[in-house]
Amino acid sequence: MHYGKVRAVNGLSLTVQTGTVTAVLGPNGAGKTTTLETCEGFRKPQSGSVRVFGLDPVADSRMLRPRVGVMLQNGGAWSGARAHEMVRHFASMHANPLDVDALIARLGLGSCGRTPYRRLSGGEQQRLSLAMAVVGRPELVFLDEPTAGLDPQARHATWDLIRELRSSGVTTVLTTHFMDEAEKLADRIHIVDEGRVIASGSASELTSAGAANALRFTTGSTVDLDSLGRALPADTKVVEVAPDSYIISGRVRPDLLATFTAWCAENAVMPSTMLMERRTLEDVFLDLTGRELR
Repeated sequence: MHYGKVRAVNGLSLTVQTGTVTAVLGPNGAGKTTTLETCEGFRKPQSGSVRVFGLDPVADSRMLRPRVGVMLQNGGAWSGARAHEMVRHFASMHANPLDVDALIARLGLGSCGRTPYRRLSGGEQQRLSLAMAVVGRPELVFLDEPTAGLDPQARHATWDLIRELRSSGVTTVLTTHFMDEAEKLADRIHIVDEGRVIASGSASELTSAGAANALRFTTGSTVDLDSLGRALPADTKVVEVAPDSYIISGRVRPDLLATFTAWCAENAVMPSTMLMERRTLEDVFLDLTGRELR
């Protein structure tokens, strides 16, 4: 997909499993929204192919619309329409919609029912867009930055709704800039940069792959580093970083912890503190996409 000389999507390939939550992460301009809009049928791919439930999102849009819910990054409602009117309008286009009043109450839209869309706050517009996306009981829902601009209460309410969608068998594809959101919600995460998928996996797979995790501990006595080093797995090392303060670096796994505690027991070493550090999803994201501003 090109915008002039800019290639927004460059041979991007991914598959989403039914009944899962998939998160697409990437820097601004990485191609996330263009990818979602292509899957939603709002853009026609200039090359390659896209299939949703085995159907072409553009050519088969009439068959897909009843099965797919869409939350756009911006807009999605008529500027002069009132909030409750929009939710009820979207509900009226589906055979078995959710209870509109219950959904409005759940997403905190009760007090702005007669307010035109253009006069809603950014957070209210986000919650209204989410309500319109899910009110029709879709089998698949696309959520583009679903919690951008939301306060903590609304953010967690959105998370709970996404979890319930998954529990009921709904497939969710979302973009987000919040790493904790992806870690807490997604079964699978795709990191996208310059229009390509550069890493995929669960949060635990991404944070553990090649990870330089560490186990820090302190003791009230000197540790025989040579003895401990021989006991530990070959892909780790132990160093003293301060008097009686040590760090074991490498891949910190359950077997390493078991080996370390067994060595301590055999050598009468009592750690006074132990702290396991692990790479976060944000660390992985920055390592892959760079830390400089773009």
